Amino acid sequence: METTKGVRAVALVGPAGAGKTSLMEALLFAAGAISRQGAVEAGTSTGDASPEARARGGSTEINLARLEYLGDRFALLDTPGSIGFAADGDAALNAADLALIVIDPDPARASLAEPVLRRVEALGIPHAIFVNKIDQARGSIRELLAALEPMSSATLLARQIPIREGDKVTGFVDLALERAYHYQPGKPSQRIDIPADMVDREAADRFHMLEQLADHDDDLLEQLISDQAPCQDMVCADLTRELREGLVVPVLFGSALNGFGIRRLLKMLRHEAPAPEAAAARIGATDPSSYVLKISHGSPVGRLAYARVWGAPLTEGGELIDTAGEATRIGGLFFVQGASTAKTSNADPGDVIAIAKVDSAHSGDLLGIGRKVAAAAQAAPSPTMNSAVAIATQDRKDDVRLSAALHKLVEEDPSLRWGHDEGAHEMLLRGVNDEHLQATIAKLKRRYGVAVDTRKPSVPYRESIRKSVTQRGRHKKQSGGHGQYGDVIIELRPVERGAGFVFDEKITGGAIPKQWIPAVELGVRDAMEHGPMGFPVVDVGVTLVDGSFHSVDSSELAFRLAGRIAMSEALPQCTPYLLEPIWQVSILTPGGATSRVSSAVSSRRGQVLGINPREGWSRWDRVDVLLPEAELHGLDAELRSLSQGLASFTAQFDHLSELSGKMAEHVVQQARAAAAA
Repeated sequence: METTKGVRAVALVGPAGAGKTSLMEALLFAAGAISRQGAVEAGTSTGDASPEARARGGSTEINLARLEYLGDRFALLDTPGSIGFAADGDAALNAADLALIVIDPDPARASLAEPVLRRVEALGIPHAIFVNKIDQARGSIRELLAALEPMSSATLLARQIPIREGDKVTGFVDLALERAYHYQPGKPSQRIDIPADMVDREAADRFHMLEQLADHDDDLLEQLISDQAPCQDMVCADLTRELREGLVVPVLFGSALNGFGIRRLLKMLRHEAPAPEAAAARIGATDPSSYVLKISHGSPVGRLAYARVWGAPLTEGGELIDTAGEATRIGGLFFVQGASTAKTSNADPGDVIAIAKVDSAHSGDLLGIGRKVAAAAQAAPSPTMNSAVAIATQDRKDDVRLSAALHKLVEEDPSLRWGHDEGAHEMLLRGVNDEHLQATIAKLKRRYGVAVDTRKPSVPYRESIRKSVTQRGRHKKQSGGHGQYGDVIIELRPVERGAGFVFDEKITGGAIPKQWIPAVELGVRDAMEHGPMGFPVVDVGVTLVDGSFHSVDSSELAFRLAGRIAMSEALPQCTPYLLEPIWQVSILTPGGATSRVSSAVSSRRGQVLGINPREGWSRWDRVDVLLPEAELHGLDAELRSLSQGLASFTAQFDHLSELSGKMAEHVVQQARAAAAA
């Protein structure tokens, strides 16, 4: 079998806890790239080297590593599995030649793989499945494939069948090669004869595999119909072609921790993973270029752009040109192995490399090597940021450092945003979910030495009025020289919900000169910023009906103050009431968790609008609800706990709704206490 030349990039993807980082460690050890196989749990793995990853026992960002096996070179891109950090892996997926989906062997947990399967299919990336922890398997591979089949539009093709001794998987039969192997912990598997009691099953399962391949190969189909045994070269060629064209999804299994099936997996990657040119074409890199996967500020080297090289070597001192034609000289090239970097003078096509001093590069950019190129065709999806936390430095002297640190964190993590909420006078940090924000807060302190206090963001309550009132407001002041005089009469009334603020005037006979009427409106708006309950006032109409002025003492300021006085005195008389923001929330959840999700929403004062099947997904639902903004905080964590970490939601503001009773009293008391502090 021929192998494809060039450095190929394999993205390890899959649900959290499936063992992607452990698999990367096993692949590196089996290929001789590391001398000792570390363990994630012991904190000795090549990947997940950051304190944040080790503290939570899972990846928080892309792990990069490289290996060479039997003359073929590979770049490994280990991506986070948790929803909170998944956006970090999307750019890596775009640049990968093959996505290796790592899953648990339990058929009951097969649904955990569906979001990943859907994502790689949508991106058009050839992919294979590695069933990890096969030594812990409770169900059969057949049951697992049956559970997975509705989730994949491509054919799931079992490349191996397990050899069992009692309830333990002790080896496998390779259906393509018709060879049997016995696992040896920490060593290459030992080739053995196919067990006598498995000969018939092996023949049946191999024929089924050939039938699946023949669905896309008329020559093979003709041989099977004629009862001819296809040659091994033909079978292997079909496996390679159909994987690369996305027609089949090969399924292999093993155990990363014990080294079971790892060398067989390496050989599959060596012979069947697509060439780098396919990924370059998919992303639109027709000319020599580098695609930026990620920006990193965590290296001792400083700011690095992790990039995939296509079409030509990349050399230190060479030029990279962005889509606007601006050129940047490469300051340094580094190979990345987990947390370690090694300087190099050049990178070959297909390599994943860290580039120093290209400050204009950002994640998702396609940079031409020595020439201008078009923008990348495949962009990472916009991340959904549903969680927020209010932050403040523990030491005010760190305020400037906080701003600089947040700029860097947002640059390397596209699923973060930060900014000031002027209404609530607080700084908000927004992210995918609470675990994402917690990891960011920890990184702020560790990497930049900025410790912050966090709290739940303020809810933007509003207040409105029930009845109309007419009110006079007069500002009169005399203190030598010109005085101040402004006198207005306003009519205040409720207006339709959502109308906001309406101002008009019915001044006759020149009671108030026209040039000072806008000042009255400004004064009214001033008073609306803090109503009787302490919140901005909405959905009111104000009509200026009368007033008086002084030819010498009246001024714009005087009438602005008079308008403020009239509005401030009128509002408490209009039976004010509290309004809370209500959001429309769409929750995507596995069907098995739908009832629990609905109950959780109800316990948060939510109104379920409807439950419908998720379009195009098997056994998933979309739950549409209306939920008060005050109840959104912590929703993502509760949904994850109810759905094996899978449920997610999107939310957008819908309307304001009246809040009454003890809850309203509590909100008002808190607002008054905060104002008095």
